Amino acid sequence: MKKAPILLGLLFLLTQLHAQQASETLKLQEVLEKQLKEEMPGILFHIQSEDGKIRWSGTAGVSERETGKKLFSDQTFRIASVTKTFVAASILRLWEGGKLQLEDPVIGYISTEHAQILSQDYDLDKISILQILQHNAGFFDHTHAPVFFEKVLQPGGHEWTRTEQLKLCVEAGEPIGKPGEKFSYSDTGYIILGEIIERIQGKTLGLAIPEILEFEKLGLANTAFEGLKPQIDQARIHQYFQGQDTYSFHPSMDYFGGGGLLSTTEDLSRFFLALFHGKVFKNPRTLEKMLEAPAYSETPMMDYRIGIYRIEVNGVEAFSHAGFWGTQVAYFPSLDLAMATNYSQIWKGRVPPVFGEALDVLSRK
Repeated sequence: MKKAPILLGLLFLLTQLHAQQASETLKLQEVLEKQLKEEMPGILFHIQSEDGKIRWSGTAGVSERETGKKLFSDQTFRIASVTKTFVAASILRLWEGGKLQLEDPVIGYISTEHAQILSQDYDLDKISILQILQHNAGFFDHTHAPVFFEKVLQPGGHEWTRTEQLKLCVEAGEPIGKPGEKFSYSDTGYIILGEIIERIQGKTLGLAIPEILEFEKLGLANTAFEGLKPQIDQARIHQYFQGQDTYSFHPSMDYFGGGGLLSTTEDLSRFFLALFHGKVFKNPRTLEKMLEAPAYSETPMMDYRIGIYRIEVNGVEAFSHAGFWGTQVAYFPSLDLAMATNYSQIWKGRVPPVFGEALDVLSRK
């Protein structure tokens, strides 16, 4: 006879739990809807805790402004510089495996042709792999050259090579200080790291990185370098730059290590959770190395570590990376929570508004 009240009590608790979850889902959806503006036609968002108690994917708006196609949460997008976290993790895995040393001069790891190009402006014997990972090697960022976006935006686009971008680094700008002296974000540095990975593995980045990081084991089924998996390519949304649809921009503009991956918000959240839960590196000390803060005489513009940087959202510490085409992913250690978003085009500010607003919803439990 006592079982009935117990079962009724459990049923009541489950009903309350479902009601609470439904309320949070509704509030999170309202947060996404608020992000939409005339110049911002769509947003994807995913939030997930390691214990699975929090897990939600949502969208608002459309995947293409011109046709008004509905946006789905499993659609892919160009993650741009968030690729750098994957590149950095791959370099660290190679370091774990004894295939390189972080303090080694970079000259021993790149082609003779590229060494000759860069040596016109840079002493590669004094630039280490670690400095490149931390963006303090002093490389001018080739994407800052006016001609770079002139070519990107020209009718029909432009198909780039890594060699062409390295030449642009030398021809269009000067070194940014001495190696290790100051932080200066540089896509050029990461396309050099991309070459290191390719030469050590004997494969292109699109094959090497999923192999090194074991994408299949991590469950990253919807993450790949553009052009390698038709199903992932076909699910790609339209992303915008100053109102212009960039869908047809040639992926080579951002393909050699500074960017290049397509992914989903769920996969990005899953990767960051895996990273912080010992599923990417073999040794826990490797993550500690990744998160070490370099020492500078002046405070840097970003608290950048190795392929990842520290931010605060609503006063809560997080480790994050953003991408030019409107992507950002973050992991919150104190909450054991990851979230990722893609806006149709880049937002203003260091942190996407949806992150803070989503934390507000969760804090009102």
